[in-house]
Amino acid sequence: MESSFHMSLPCLSVEDTKNFYTNNIGASIGRTSENWLDIDLFNHQLTFIQAEKFNFNSPNYVFEGKLLPSFHFGVIIDVEKWGELYAKLNQLNLKVVTQTTFLKDKTGEHLSFFIKDPNDYMLEFKSFKESKDIFKI
Repeated sequence: MESSFHMSLPCLSVEDTKNFYTNNIGASIGRTSENWLDIDLFNHQLTFIQAEKFNFNSPNYVFEGKLLPSFHFGVIIDVEKWGELYAKLNQLNLKVVTQTTFLKDKTGEHLSFFIKDPNDYMLEFKSFKESKDIFKI
């Protein structure tokens, strides 16, 4: 079995979270209840549990001249899927943040964009020029 990532996060509304990930991102839903749901995000399991308002108070940071959120999570996908998702989210008039190429002409070069979900989490979608460079120093 190939390894998959699991992350559990609080959410403000199970229904809003479900709608965002299925209708906008195109993810599928796994097990659900009234107070939580599992989302299949490119074969990775995100569990969202309804909770009160939360605040991480995490500062942003600057990387290659771009202001980025220090607290975020995301998925690395192939360039074709990345382009399709980027175009789809822009067509839906969702606020896509910081679409750029990082580490241009260097080891680890990748396309990247961020989008905020209904819980104020920042998701990053990356596509590496060379998949062998994902963990290369």
